[in-house]
Amino acid sequence: MTQTTANFINVGERTNVTGSAMFKRLILEGDFDTALDVARQQVENGAQVIDINMDEAMLDSEAAMQRFLNLIASEPDISRVPIMIDSSKWSVIEAGLKCVQGKAIVNSISLKEGEEAFLHHARLIKRYGAAAVVMAFDETGQADTEARKFEICQRSYQLLTEKIDFPPEDIIFDPNIFAVATGIEEHNNYAVDFINACRRIKQNLPHAHISGGLSNVSFSFRGNNPVREAMHSVFLYHAIAAGMDMGIVNAGQLAVYSDIPQELRDAVEDVILNRRDDATERLLDIAPKYQGDGKTVAKENLEWREWPVNKRLEHALVKGITDFIEEDTELARQQAEKPLHVIEGPLMDGMNVVGDLFGEGKMFLPQVVKSARVMKRAVAYLEPYIEQEKEAGSSNGKILLATVKGDVHDIGKNIVGVVLQCNNFEIIDLGVMVSCETILQTARKENVDMIGLSGLITPSLDEMVHVAKEMQRQGFDLPLLIGGATTSKAHTAVKIEQNYQHPVVYVPNASRAVGVCQKLISKDSRAAFAEQLTKEYDVVREQHARKQPRSKPVSLQQARDNAFVPQFDEYQPTKPAQLGVQSVSADIKTLRNYIDWTPFFLTWSLAGKYPRILDDEVVGEEAKKLFADANAMLDRFETSNELIAKGVFGLFAANRVEDDIEIYRDDNRNDVLCVSHHLRQQTQKPKGANYCLSDFVAKKSSGIEDYVGAFAVTAGIGEDQLADEYKAKHDDYNAIMVKAVADRLAEAFAEYLHEQVRKVYWGYAADENLDNESLIREKYQGIRPAPGYAACPEHTEKQHIWDLLEAEKHTGMQLTSSYAMWPGASVSGWYFAHPDCRYFAVAQIQQDQLEDYAKRKDWDVQAAEKWLAPNLSM
Repeated sequence: MTQTTANFINVGERTNVTGSAMFKRLILEGDFDTALDVARQQVENGAQVIDINMDEAMLDSEAAMQRFLNLIASEPDISRVPIMIDSSKWSVIEAGLKCVQGKAIVNSISLKEGEEAFLHHARLIKRYGAAAVVMAFDETGQADTEARKFEICQRSYQLLTEKIDFPPEDIIFDPNIFAVATGIEEHNNYAVDFINACRRIKQNLPHAHISGGLSNVSFSFRGNNPVREAMHSVFLYHAIAAGMDMGIVNAGQLAVYSDIPQELRDAVEDVILNRRDDATERLLDIAPKYQGDGKTVAKENLEWREWPVNKRLEHALVKGITDFIEEDTELARQQAEKPLHVIEGPLMDGMNVVGDLFGEGKMFLPQVVKSARVMKRAVAYLEPYIEQEKEAGSSNGKILLATVKGDVHDIGKNIVGVVLQCNNFEIIDLGVMVSCETILQTARKENVDMIGLSGLITPSLDEMVHVAKEMQRQGFDLPLLIGGATTSKAHTAVKIEQNYQHPVVYVPNASRAVGVCQKLISKDSRAAFAEQLTKEYDVVREQHARKQPRSKPVSLQQARDNAFVPQFDEYQPTKPAQLGVQSVSADIKTLRNYIDWTPFFLTWSLAGKYPRILDDEVVGEEAKKLFADANAMLDRFETSNELIAKGVFGLFAANRVEDDIEIYRDDNRNDVLCVSHHLRQQTQKPKGANYCLSDFVAKKSSGIEDYVGAFAVTAGIGEDQLADEYKAKHDDYNAIMVKAVADRLAEAFAEYLHEQVRKVYWGYAADENLDNESLIREKYQGIRPAPGYAACPEHTEKQHIWDLLEAEKHTGMQLTSSYAMWPGASVSGWYFAHPDCRYFAVAQIQQDQLEDYAKRKDWDVQAAEKWLAPNLSM
């Protein structure tokens, strides 16, 4: 490429395990000699610096970095160019700095963890004589606008030069190159913001350099290399003129600016410089002409565009195609007597087809949600015209949905709402953590036809009972729908239905919601359905009353006499390398390698184990599309930092005292930080023990010094905002996708951090080497049980974790009044390390343990009953 300045430095990007699949494979296979050829090719293709990154979960990153750098040192044709040591882990960077001959560049440091950590790393870089890439990232997030980019770079510059006398010529700012032409209006100015920030940095921060990861800008056109190369060339043409003097690029794949076809160059320039409102659409229109070798044109089958407009609308709804929806809706409006007739006519006809196909199992939930996106955009287009005529459309009925007070989970509720909307029900979604008062006031104000309650955590069950009682007390006669992960037909029949004399219906999933609501909306069919429900609930209650425990209950003392006794003869607890609390962060690129995808598909009502589900005869095709969309979103999150993951963990001296665990401030074991309380299995175990989590920790009286850990992680910082932005654009599909992906990343973070604790921070399994499938199957030593789940079902124990770790201070995570974690995409729990640790279910407990637990917690028995209700006989 012909640059506008001879001083621009190409940083080769292919010696990076996160950016090159081939290089990653070579390193993982230990083929370092061939990997050296990749570095050599980068230099031969014009790279004046090579960026080396070994951040891969299955690698010993420090060892790999040292080995590769030592090999490079003996290769004169490679080592003649400077090395950029690239890692998100400081230990890897420092290992690399110890190997590099000559002046190295560190990629990167930033203010995201505050000034103290920033200056500490900068001092070490200065001591090693290296330069530093400084990201435009501070404590509140990554800079996206020109003003934020310059503000953070200026602050970083002043800290470095004034506080530690860091040489300004060794500062390389990276003001963040983000993707343009994404279809999201807010992204249209990202390239201009970067270019303008370059100009301000050069004018105001003397001697500093400017770099960036070039591939990000063209991410929207992945798969079309000619267009991507043109975007890179045009972007550099303008950014270099503004002061950018380095860039992480594939040096062998840069088009010459003057060689780019005029039509393509103009279209790309419109996008990069944000010169037209329709720049993205115009580039999309011509991009297929340059696909592959640029000579063949990809042609979409658009025969359906010749059909009558009503059939086109139906096709768009069934296929989830939004490209032409406003154009077709406008034509339908022109042909209709009134704009409302377009909704009540062709649009609802199309959605009826969608509903029928879904009911017949010929469409799947992700497709239905995409159909809803098309419908919402069509309705949004028509709304101004409808408003002018002050028309009110007809619907099947109005339903209020809410996640109850204290609970923050709403993916399932959102899916139910979308499916009901697709069947012409009007939905009022109050969101999460909604009080009973708000639910009932809104129901009266909006004159709704029924109320739907959702909840994930066990305390939500009590809140649903409270809402039912209040509906009865206040004289409501609306049907009440009950749904969510912890709900069941038995609980609805035994605990909720008897408190409200009108229909109370347990709805297990979205596919059942439509049929239930259609039966309830008509008073004629409602009476027959209610009668049928009453008979079903009578049977459920009778079965529940007769239900005998699978195993005979035993007294608490009998259970304690049969406690599990771990062996400490051959096993001695490992003392953690460092006791106390440490905050941690992880990037999306790392976490996605730890994702367990099977639950993701279940969220979308696609049953099957990953990866087999992708080839399933029934749902495989849709699973592949869903998987591709999720990964495209993850690709975006890797570079955009719209979704942030934060965590904190602590390792503590601890010992068992009966069924409790004393957790100490330090190894002197005199100062008790807290006592965590645990429950014991209380049924007869002829061939096994009655487990309690405290069993896995050495008794205080034994004199053995043992340890436990705690953690809290979230990948949901930003998820609510992102989901709300999609909803505002009538895009429920991506609003739900954001939350589903964030949930998977939170679980992945828990998996990743637990691995790091076992291998590094606690170090009791330093030699562990498991692939992701083995991690998912829990083939490692130790467990991480979470309060609220089977082995420690009592939710208030989360407060100990929050207090020990100062979780809100370190991560921003909060506990609701019902001890649900916010953001919703969060995980917390305990760490136990003994080789005999195992997961188990406490299940049903007896009155003697309830009273004993209340005494240990300093509660009255009624408080204990509230929090342990699911473990007591209903």
